[in-house]
Amino acid sequence: MKVATVSVIGRPSAGKSTLVNTITGMKVSITSPTPQTTRNKIRGIYTDSRGQLIFTDTPGFHISEKEINRRMQDVTVSSLKDSDMILYLLDGKRTPGKEEETISRLVAAAEVPVVAVLNKSDILSDEEKKTGIDFLSSCFPSSPVLLASGKNDEGVDEILIELFRIAPEGEMLYDESTYTDQDLEFRVSEIIREKTIENLSDEMPHVIFVEIEDMEYDEKEAHVWIRAAINTEREGQKGIIVGRGGENIKRIRKESFKEIRRIFPGSRLTLDLRVKSQPGWRKNGRTLDRIFRD
Repeated sequence: MKVATVSVIGRPSAGKSTLVNTITGMKVSITSPTPQTTRNKIRGIYTDSRGQLIFTDTPGFHISEKEINRRMQDVTVSSLKDSDMILYLLDGKRTPGKEEETISRLVAAAEVPVVAVLNKSDILSDEEKKTGIDFLSSCFPSSPVLLASGKNDEGVDEILIELFRIAPEGEMLYDESTYTDQDLEFRVSEIIREKTIENLSDEMPHVIFVEIEDMEYDEKEAHVWIRAAINTEREGQKGIIVGRGGENIKRIRKESFKEIRRIFPGSRLTLDLRVKSQPGWRKNGRTLDRIFRD
């Protein structure tokens, strides 16, 4: 039986979350065209007859001195130290630059086996494929370089074959039916954040975070009641989230409700969404401590 922890690393929007979701066959990580959607370590678990792989989807590595970006960098770096293997995704649509060079050095310093993947292969030109493969081969000369499209489920089987080939022997860490170890509150908050991002402009997603203020379950009535707050950075941004006549928040609630119900099959759900402002939260250490939890 092969068992390994696998850290998935790459630049923002390299397709890490999409690939983890495709591998597990479940919605583990939220996805969005907006860069740096993932903020925490998100674990997705894949089990078959060969064994078990525990994937850690990490925030896209972005060089920046802003406190929130430094927190995300720390999350990514710490995951490398805790993993048996590293799955490095390169977005073939972007020419490798300073961030890729920094990531490759971090990966090499971890001194664990690496599987390098040129992602989005379905939309790459021959020149882009050559550039990506040459870069990965030069950075990781002893590692296999694979082509894949996480979005289209192409090349994913080959990735799993390679990961299981180099994974160590061990006992399974999770029941075979488990696909994530996230707690319920975190999963619910991420769904609401995803639906909020989808309904906002490109600038807004980076200034919001979601907190579950209360979650109760009445076992007798089979009724789940959730109160959550969508927090933004300035008072004036609240109106953007709410929308004219409340149209945005109604749509966010409706889309969140639909997906959250899948977590609680057979139960009635009451979802209360509120919009609040927490000025300067991206520089507030206490708030960031709550958001960047392991």
